[in-house]
Amino acid sequence: MGTTEIAKLLGVSRQRVGQLAQSESFPEPVARLAAGPIWESADVKRWAREAGRID
Repeated sequence: MGTTEIAKLLGVSRQRVGQLAQSESFPEPVARLAAGPIWESADVKRWAREAGRID
């Protein structure tokens, strides 16, 4: 999942996702493509639940 998909999941801007991704608690991307970093969906959703951002 890319920054656009994460932004939709969390209800924030793509720029905010970039800020969140720099925090130590955010999952590491599984790949860095020319279009940007890509994360495993399960990792992001787990982080979001633990951070209280989604149910």
